[in-house]
Amino acid sequence: MFILDGQPLNPDLPFEHDGIQYPANWLRLATPEERQAIGITEVPDYPRPDDRFYWVTQNPDGTYTAIPKDLNQLKADWSKQIDATAYSLLLPSDWMVVRRAEDGAPVPTEWTAYRAAVRTYAQTVKTNLNAATDIDQFIAAVTNLAWPTPPDTITADQGAA
Repeated sequence: MFILDGQPLNPDLPFEHDGIQYPANWLRLATPEERQAIGITEVPDYPRPDDRFYWVTQNPDGTYTAIPKDLNQLKADWSKQIDATAYSLLLPSDWMVVRRAEDGAPVPTEWTAYRAAVRTYAQTVKTNLNAATDIDQFIAAVTNLAWPTPPDTITADQGAA
């Protein structure tokens, strides 16, 4: 990030300094010495807090202010999202359960196990997110989720509806 007079500069926008207009590509084309000569410093970009969990505003100096969102509302919203994800993972194999109900055809055991694993995992994640007492615990509960993987193949007799 480039800083001039305490303000960040967008490297793709023109800017003015001491009455001189600089074109949009000047920062990208200028040497470090040329930038330094007019007082531009380069600092690492500050990491932006995750907007899923915080109300984020960028300060004039390029830093961020992050205010945690309401924990109870996050819990309710993410619980619904976990349910929606589980639903979408189970939906492609629902026809097997319907077929079993209609004509007694068995659901393959690997699919039965997968469907049970999805439901169990969803409940575990929801339990963990609801147990969180602060935003850090909540973030840990809902990030890096590893949903069960569906069985890779359906044989020809299993695929017939």
